[in-house]
Amino acid sequence: MGVTVEAHKVYHYPFEQVVASYLRKYPSPMEKHVIAVKTVEEKTDLSTGIVYRRRIATCQNVIPYILRKVSVLKVSEVYLEEESWVNVKKRVMSMKTHCLTWTEYATLKEESVFRESLENPNWTEFIQKGRISIKGAGLLNCFLEVFAQTFLNQGVKKSISIMEKLLQEQFGSPFL
Repeated sequence: MGVTVEAHKVYHYPFEQVVASYLRKYPSPMEKHVIAVKTVEEKTDLSTGIVYRRRIATCQNVIPYILRKVSVLKVSEVYLEEESWVNVKKRVMSMKTHCLTWTEYATLKEESVFRESLENPNWTEFIQKGRISIKGAGLLNCFLEVFAQTFLNQGVKKSISIMEKLLQEQFGSPFL
């Protein structure tokens, strides 16, 4: 079956500032579930100037303890892989993220974009779409998908709030 999560936000800060803040966002005391983020690959295409990064995030397992009685869910950490492409000339950063844990039972995929706002070139638009599907858990599939959807919706709101705080701390209040 599967569930979706979508987000849209306009940051009143220039693209370069938003991307710089995003790349430094985790780990942070503001988000206890993200333990570490490690860049495992980074390269620049000399002909286009596009910077490619592949990062692995280590996150705390947030599945309720009652469900962790199922042996496959009994892990302390969950790993996510994020690939990003930054095109400074076009002022666009595209990202694809997927879960590396529980791949035989669940699929989590997100696609996100930071881009110069059409409304104001000094603002940055953020768009994210994600999909979660769980299989092989029988009657728990639906329950786990709803839990994942609720948790990810809360996570997106928290992530946006963290970005706003970081931007304000680093660059001051936005000019509207």
